[in-house]
Amino acid sequence: MKKWQTYLILVFIMLIWGFNVPALKVLVSEFTPVTITSLRILTAGITVFIILGIMGKIRKPTAKEFLFIISGGLLNVVSHHYFLSVGLTGTSSTNGGLILGTGPLLTALMATIILRNRPTVIKILGFLSGSVGVTIIVLSGGEGLGGLKTGDLFIFISIFSQALSFIIISRAAKTLDPRLLTGYMMVFGSIVLFAISLVTEPGALKEVGSATGSIWFLFFASAILATAVGHMIYNHTIGKIGAAETSIFLNLNTFFSLVGAAIFLNETVTFYHLIGLVFIVLGVVCGSGTLEEIVIRRKQKRFLKEKQSHQM
Repeated sequence: MKKWQTYLILVFIMLIWGFNVPALKVLVSEFTPVTITSLRILTAGITVFIILGIMGKIRKPTAKEFLFIISGGLLNVVSHHYFLSVGLTGTSSTNGGLILGTGPLLTALMATIILRNRPTVIKILGFLSGSVGVTIIVLSGGEGLGGLKTGDLFIFISIFSQALSFIIISRAAKTLDPRLLTGYMMVFGSIVLFAISLVTEPGALKEVGSATGSIWFLFFASAILATAVGHMIYNHTIGKIGAAETSIFLNLNTFFSLVGAAIFLNETVTFYHLIGLVFIVLGVVCGSGTLEEIVIRRKQKRFLKEKQSHQM
């Protein structure tokens, strides 16, 4: 596959992920949030195993890998999706999408703290820029600190949990295929989420059967396309074109979530949202190390060209 074709696929995945935020907003509004989220993640996990089964990529994990599955599942699936589903019931899809856009920035920050990678000046500026962007968004209601919604806080906890899980996943991926790891985490995490829903949302399963056909279409599209296929393709692409180049496309996720909220939910995208988006995109590009790696690669290419010209 040519590089430009890979880029087009990534843009399509970001489109799906961006539009998935307003889709989740609809689902958690129609159903009890934790119950429907557990069923959606379980559907995604089963889909991943079906695809990997056809590819012949399924194997039993080792004891060490099983620990990674448990810890990664608790963070990446249980905590992330629990707070995301509950948080979306208490804030707008627009705010949710923009706060989720800080994922790469938080991942870089976690790597700096946990792996003790000393941040550069550019990364520090990226962290500050992303923080400014999130602050502008969540306080854009004009009510000062009192305007901060509980839903915004829950969504931040959600993306923080996911960012922390990426550190665990990166270590587990040294011996376990990231796509297979994703499938195990989804199935394990969905079972834990369902157990939580039985306590926090008793009797919720009775309401599931009353949904319309269009809602179920949205459910399966979110589970199969956005959650299962989307994550598999994205993780596979990292190995093909590199983490830095791939992470650039995550910025489009935030943009498409804004577009999706405006089109499907008729939410208003304000001037403050756009300003916050600019700060977040700048923060992600700088804080994730993408800008630095691009500069280094350009210097290396320029050095090789000069070296070749001198040899000629």
